[in-house]
Amino acid sequence: MATRLTLQLIRNPTGPVTVGIFERIGQQVGALGVPKASWFDATSTLVHYILGAVSQSARIEGDTSGLDPDTDREEFLGAASVGWQSLDPDEYPFMHAIVDQMREHDDREQFLTGIAVVLDGITKLR
Repeated sequence: MATRLTLQLIRNPTGPVTVGIFERIGQQVGALGVPKASWFDATSTLVHYILGAVSQSARIEGDTSGLDPDTDREEFLGAASVGWQSLDPDEYPFMHAIVDQMREHDDREQFLTGIAVVLDGITKLR
């Protein structure tokens, strides 16, 4: 679904899906009191964040990343955290600092935090 949506947006920017998404989100951006001159940039930023998060979570048909489609979230995050922990801590201090947070994070909570961060930035345009 997410992959089809992303492709539709890219291939048909004047189609009803693209126009509908931008219209609905753009109206909300305008309602926040964002100056009209910033509407496109603010709306595009929010739309791209949402679609990026959705597409990152989607299983993509034909994906050759090597990830077993039956791998569950905990297995994936556990394997990633082991990989991050094996990195040189002097070269990758940030990765070592966040490895536990990554392994235990809530995807929905993280997504909503991202929306809040983007909206906070957008409201500063007023």
